[in-house]
Amino acid sequence: MAKASKISATLRTDFGKGFARRARVAGQVPAVVYGHGTDPKHVLVDGHESYMALRGTSNALVELNVEGEKILTIVKDIQRHPLRPGFQHIDFMIVNRSEKVSVEVPVVVVGEAAPATMHTIELAHLSVSVPVVDIPESIEVDVTGLEAGTIITVADLKVADDVEIHNEAELPVVNIAANEEEAPEEEEAPAETATEEAAE
Repeated sequence: MAKASKISATLRTDFGKGFARRARVAGQVPAVVYGHGTDPKHVLVDGHESYMALRGTSNALVELNVEGEKILTIVKDIQRHPLRPGFQHIDFMIVNRSEKVSVEVPVVVVGEAAPATMHTIELAHLSVSVPVVDIPESIEVDVTGLEAGTIITVADLKVADDVEIHNEAELPVVNIAANEEEAPEEEEAPAETATEEAAE
């Protein structure tokens, strides 16, 4: 993720729920830019532009152009509408390319475990410190061929040298269990047939 998405922004001059609602109707999203000891900047970003740049991603690296001032940031929070697509509000945190940041990264399972097993993700996100220019989109857990009863813990994970996981080492991340599907029961012979056979 070394390449930053670019989003233009304008400084907000009005505040309040009424202004925010009108801005959204006009296709803009209220946002705040903060961090590195600076005063927070309240801005508006284009709704379509930000949605296309940030949809389906977390911890996105974004270069904001705030009326000519370029600011490198990562997305810390996005408020979404419960029913409609698009964003309601975005929090951008100022960063520089030489620093590490603490972020939450999702766990993704890859591979197929042994036959007649199923996997359960016990820890959906991991708390990590990582260079801001190299934030992984996910941390993969390979379950290829693993048998029922296998538990993969934080300590078992293989990550890049520059990724530091903060979760406790013994926490389970993925659990492999037997997939116990009930076999169809055999039909019993009718009682009268069994009696007749016994009488012969």
